[in-house]
Amino acid sequence: MKSRLKLLGLVAVPALLAAAVPTAYAADTPQPHSTRAAITGDVLKGLNLNATHTGNVAAGKRISVAISLAPRNDKALDAFVAKVSNPRSSSYGHYLTKRQFAARFGRTDAEIKQLKDYLRAQGLTVGTVHSGNLLVDASGTAAQLEKAFGTKLSTWKDTRSGRSFYANETAPTLPTAIASLVSDVSGLNNRAQLHHQAPSTVTPHNGPGGGYTPAQLKGGYSVSGTYTGSGQKIALLEFDGFQQSNITKYDTNYSLGSPTPTVQKVDGGSGALGDGQVEVELDIEVLHAIAPKANVTVFEGPNSDAGEVDTYQAIVDSGIPTTSISWGAAESARTTSNINAVDAVFKAGAAEGLGFYAASGDNGSDDAGDGGTSVDYPASDPYVTGVGGTKLTVTSSNAWSKEVAWSGGGGGKSSVFKIPTWQTAVQKSAGGGYRQVPDVSAHANPSPGVSIYSQGSWSSVGGTSAAAPEWAAFAALYNQQAAAAGKANLGFASPALYTASGTGFHDITSGSNGDYSAATGWDFTTGWGSYNAATLASKLLG
Repeated sequence: MKSRLKLLGLVAVPALLAAAVPTAYAADTPQPHSTRAAITGDVLKGLNLNATHTGNVAAGKRISVAISLAPRNDKALDAFVAKVSNPRSSSYGHYLTKRQFAARFGRTDAEIKQLKDYLRAQGLTVGTVHSGNLLVDASGTAAQLEKAFGTKLSTWKDTRSGRSFYANETAPTLPTAIASLVSDVSGLNNRAQLHHQAPSTVTPHNGPGGGYTPAQLKGGYSVSGTYTGSGQKIALLEFDGFQQSNITKYDTNYSLGSPTPTVQKVDGGSGALGDGQVEVELDIEVLHAIAPKANVTVFEGPNSDAGEVDTYQAIVDSGIPTTSISWGAAESARTTSNINAVDAVFKAGAAEGLGFYAASGDNGSDDAGDGGTSVDYPASDPYVTGVGGTKLTVTSSNAWSKEVAWSGGGGGKSSVFKIPTWQTAVQKSAGGGYRQVPDVSAHANPSPGVSIYSQGSWSSVGGTSAAAPEWAAFAALYNQQAAAAGKANLGFASPALYTASGTGFHDITSGSNGDYSAATGWDFTTGWGSYNAATLASKLLG
């Protein structure tokens, strides 16, 4: 089974509004503004219902925050991404460089200076200003943060898990002129918590410890030996680390000859190795199985909302064209402002030709586990390709035989995002006009899962955390072919995949994930289905 980042207890609240609050600057600072505005949607809802107040955060405790700013000309940015991602547009594949993006859609240097000056006046230390001028890191003591953002930081104890955490009691506020630029302040709470499931060891299939081998995965999805991902780059978003000795054992056993992964630590990295190590090693080894010569960079960040935003931004800053994401949380487990902040990073990536593939979750149609229907974020983000789960069967010669929907594969309708234009052709009444998940799918059933070497032993691991890198690997193989043909990278893939209208996919028509069943064409369990690498690449290349 797979690891996932779980952010418990957060409840989505209304979309961002800047409501005037008659609170002046602190008395001991200059007061260029007489009013402040709240960043609504940036506070945990229902704290008193599912947590117990235990006190106040120590005034001297140092805390890091990541301040997200709304893009300039956001509607124009939406329109630009729609054009460069649509194969039927003359602008298809004409992505922006980081410099061009900053000039057209980033905040101005004057606006950033205004924010930085304010933060410094409150005693905060300003850190990195990321590319595009849409994310600014800062840090300070709890007392300084309370003063800067006009809120109170308190300590709490989760009534279900017993875990202690801190959180802002009210929405942060800023001087009105600055608040009009800011969409989120990540880091004012640390309720983020890792939750994962242990690997599932089953009766051996073919690989050591059970699970499909690289040959079976490539054969099942018609991956040609001609394309190996050579010259391509893939990023992994991770909140834990790995041991290279385990990766080397896997690569050596299957004679893959893959390049050693590169590690980029964000905000100090993810800390000591934890149980999520299995997740990270699963991601790397699946990429090596299908695209063995691609260069993999593992971005390791802290398991916090500020760490998450910063890690995604670091990936966009790197310019790596393909990213696999196996960590997520139910939409209802996040604040609206947090979702908007992460969405803005994905949108910037799409404008710059970057593609993100995210696992849709392992709890079927009930991602939140509350007895209803819900989907996982970021798989539900309209600038991310959501990847669901299947159970693949291959022949004795490693060819595709059949595939059914995996019961644990996440799928359903978003409660946050309206349906994007590229998905309206397959709009279902059950979607209610909202974003439908997943877009595509791949092998995820843990019995058999995929053959993995982790923490010093072989096992079979499943979950949509295996399916996401299976698709990211395909994107790398496609980009290798596109480069040879003198064409643009796949970038944000969903519009092109929907334009294919099922060509190049294994249409999965049986199986269920709870409230939804597989059917002909697009469905809420497997999207368009899994890929036939040869025919799908040919279709996308035109």
